[in-house]
Amino acid sequence: MEFTRLGSTGTQVSRLCLGTMSFGSQQDWMIGEEDSFAIVRRAVEAGINFFDTADAYSRGESEEILGRALKKYAGSRENYVVATKVYIPMSAGANTGGLSRKHIMHSIDASLKRLGTDYVDLYQIHRFDYHTPMEETLAALDDVVKAGKALYVGASSMLGYQFAKYLALADRLGGTRFSTMQNQYSLLYREEEREMNPLCVEEGVGLMPWSPLAGGALVGNRAAGTARSKSALNAKRFQRPEDQAVIDIVRQIADARGESPAQVAMAWLLSRPGVTAPIIGATRIDQLDAPLSAVTTRLSAEEIAALERPYAPQRVDRTLARPQDPSPAAPRAA
Repeated sequence: MEFTRLGSTGTQVSRLCLGTMSFGSQQDWMIGEEDSFAIVRRAVEAGINFFDTADAYSRGESEEILGRALKKYAGSRENYVVATKVYIPMSAGANTGGLSRKHIMHSIDASLKRLGTDYVDLYQIHRFDYHTPMEETLAALDDVVKAGKALYVGASSMLGYQFAKYLALADRLGGTRFSTMQNQYSLLYREEEREMNPLCVEEGVGLMPWSPLAGGALVGNRAAGTARSKSALNAKRFQRPEDQAVIDIVRQIADARGESPAQVAMAWLLSRPGVTAPIIGATRIDQLDAPLSAVTTRLSAEEIAALERPYAPQRVDRTLARPQDPSPAAPRAA
């Protein structure tokens, strides 16, 4: 395993981050504790020390399972880096979602209890909150860090101008700055290269791309528009002829190298500017094999150019709206 800094911080993390959205029982595609433990054990044995979850994943079950698995397999708390998130409503109550001070302060304590730890290394806002003043959110996150409940703060999936405002405001207020951005980024979705990625590179914010294999479309065993992902996030996606062209060239280069398409697609992502650690999810142990092999895979400049050539710009993904987002008449985050 290779390691790198978490954004501009001094903390060292593995080049892959194990995502745990599949841990739990709320959806039929999720996996229980025994299978989740096996995946965490494999990840730890492979050298992964970076783990990502969220309070909303299976309504807290993911955090609980991950916490128990890390205690069993990862050893001392200093051996691993844990990230979780806040924003998505956990129930129907008026203050059970969003980025208000009230919800953040309640959520960090609840997450720490479920994870069985005194602190998280990275506390991330899951989405942009149109209803809470940015100053309130930043002040609450700063207090979480000052209280020792989180070491760093991060963000996820919003528009570039929104994140730029957060960064500028944190600097002006002298508060804790965001160290990471968890955004959607893969060979099949490169719209983040327009604004968000260059912003993060310039500001020293580490990228933690989610869906690095485009919901399985880049694994290489199916054509565009036939993804069998059970997640609603990936329904009816990547069906354009241009998407098929990307899938085809990934397969061609993989065949020429004697490697899997998933390994090539992940190796491309790991080579991109600003990428700290793509988030890899799994429901089977063998799904970790290609990403792990990609860490030491080096693509030539010619191969990278060939992989990027078929891509055609597409509409910014707006499928990630959450219940607390604004009304349809107002702007929506990516």
